[in-house]
Amino acid sequence: MKFDPPLVPATLVRRYKRFLFDAVLDDGRAITGFCPNTGSMRGLTTPGSRIWLSEHDAPNRKYAHAFELIEADGTIVGVNTAVPNRLAEEAILAGLVPALADFTVLKREQRYGRNSRIDILLEDPTKGSVHVEVKNVHFTRTSGLAEFPDSVTTRGAKHLDEMGDLVETGYRAAMLFVVQRNDCTRLKICSDLDPGYGRAFSRAIARGVEAYAVCCRLNPSEIAPERLIPIDEAGLGGL
Repeated sequence: MKFDPPLVPATLVRRYKRFLFDAVLDDGRAITGFCPNTGSMRGLTTPGSRIWLSEHDAPNRKYAHAFELIEADGTIVGVNTAVPNRLAEEAILAGLVPALADFTVLKREQRYGRNSRIDILLEDPTKGSVHVEVKNVHFTRTSGLAEFPDSVTTRGAKHLDEMGDLVETGYRAAMLFVVQRNDCTRLKICSDLDPGYGRAFSRAIARGVEAYAVCCRLNPSEIAPERLIPIDEAGLGGL
């Protein structure tokens, strides 16, 4: 996924009210922009950080700039939670996740379960179908280890239970974690910050839900899914 037009470099002043941030552009202009990430963004809101912004001139937009990337822990990290679905699609079509490769049809945002939507539905006349739920990952506390979630997500736990229901009715269902940073070699479910999600993930795996994680390569010009990384199941919550 290339950034077109190119991103605008800036220095972060603060992120606040979840949807907003203040920054100073390299030409000295102070701006307020939109933050396309409602999560906690742990470790990714340090004032003075180098950031990169997309710029928009649509007349119906209140803010011309949106927060896309930040330099943290010696690497570049993607923060836009609207991006992972596109990256997941690119990873699947590129064959980076062999278990999800070579399906003839890929559909986006399909309804399933109890008033939910699945991010990607893969279909094939001989291979059947797979419901794929995509999660954005950018949190780390230990070198090389990506963690999800970085805060409590009851909605995420609900989706896991619904995906388990799908498997029990004969469908395949898979979690695909998209790691928007290139300094991680494995992923762990963060049960200490959200025990409920940890238990839900354990239940889902026990019921046959599949789980995969893809790490991305990032720079101010593009984000590209690069490689499959293992998921560390140690420390998961009980069933």
